[in-house]
Amino acid sequence: MRRHGLPAVRIVHTNFSHLYWTFAQMLAHHTSNGCNMQPGDLIASGTVSGPEPQGRACLAEINRRGTNPLDLPGGEQRMWLEDGDELTLRGRAVKEGHVPIGFGECAGRVVCSSG
Repeated sequence: MRRHGLPAVRIVHTNFSHLYWTFAQMLAHHTSNGCNMQPGDLIASGTVSGPEPQGRACLAEINRRGTNPLDLPGGEQRMWLEDGDELTLRGRAVKEGHVPIGFGECAGRVVCSSG
């Protein structure tokens, strides 16, 4: 797409409201099993997929475990990330009566080395 001057395309749009467990529940699960959480430790949600097709939040879900390729503009298809693919993640939290917050953009390009 980049080589042909095509703009980036959104392939996923999901919502954190689809998270199966809250962070409080995840923390309780960790600590109840003996995890010694300390200030500064990081905990992550993992993939947060929604019930709609556009809410499938990983390529394995989007392409149905490698059986249905993702069609991209310009005729390209993807089963998995390839050398040169570039991804941008964005997140934003909005609640009425509160200031919206976000983490900006997190972008990267896949670079395969032949060594």
